[in-house]
Amino acid sequence: MLVIPAIDLMGGKCVRLLQGRAGTETVYSDDPVSTAKRWEAEGARLLHVVDLDGAFAGRPSNFDAVCAIVDAVSIPVEFGGGIRDQATLAAVLRTPIRRAILGTKACEKDFLRLAVHLYKDRIAVGIDARDGLVTVKGWQEFTALEAPAFARQVEALGVRTIIFTDVAADGTLEGPRTASLEAVLRAVSCDVIASGGVGHLDDIRALMRYERDGLAGVIVGKALYTGDIVLGEALEVAG
Repeated sequence: MLVIPAIDLMGGKCVRLLQGRAGTETVYSDDPVSTAKRWEAEGARLLHVVDLDGAFAGRPSNFDAVCAIVDAVSIPVEFGGGIRDQATLAAVLRTPIRRAILGTKACEKDFLRLAVHLYKDRIAVGIDARDGLVTVKGWQEFTALEAPAFARQVEALGVRTIIFTDVAADGTLEGPRTASLEAVLRAVSCDVIASGGVGHLDDIRALMRYERDGLAGVIVGKALYTGDIVLGEALEVAG
C-alpha cells in the first residue's frame, strides 16, 4: 500500500487546514520544493499536491510552485485544486504531472466523460465527503450526492483512481473514519486512496486490512509535519 505525503499549498507555502476550513491554516514550510525533496529522499514514491487557494478560488493560484516541485523531484506528482475547465486541465497535463485530480467538476458527467476520454488514467477523482455527502468548491458547499453512489458514477465513466477524504477527519490526527471509507470501497472495484485523519502508525496498520478491498494507498499530511509519523517508518509498516 502506498503511503503518499501531502503538500498543501496556500500563498506559496506548505500548510495544513483543520477539516478543510479556510482560516485554520498552520504553516509548516515556506519552501515547498525543499519539502518535496525531503519526502522523496525519505522514500516517497508519489506526492499528493493540492493548491488550496485554487480550490477556494476556482482556478489554480500556486501553479508555479507546483511546477517547481515537479521539476525538482523524479517521483510522480498528482495535483488538484481549482481545475474547473478543460483549458486548465489541458495546461496541467501538458506538464509532467502524473495525474490531475478533479473534484468539483467531476460532478458534471459530460466534463468528466471528456476528461477521461482525453487523458485516460491521468485523471483521478477526489471525493470529499462530510456526513456521507459530497462537498465541492474547496469543501465549502454540500451536494445531494452520497459518496458511495458518486463513486459508482465516476467509475462507470472510466475513472480508475478515487481519492476519498472524510472531511470531518482531515487535519485532526484522530484516525480515519473507516465506516465511510468502507462504504466507498464496497461501491467500486477501482483503486481507492484514503485521506484524512491519519495521525499514528497504528492508523496505517488499521488501513492495511482494506488492501484486499481495493485500498491502494493512504495520504498522510499533518502527522508528517508534526513528527507524529516518520515517513520511513510508515513506508516500512505499509510494506
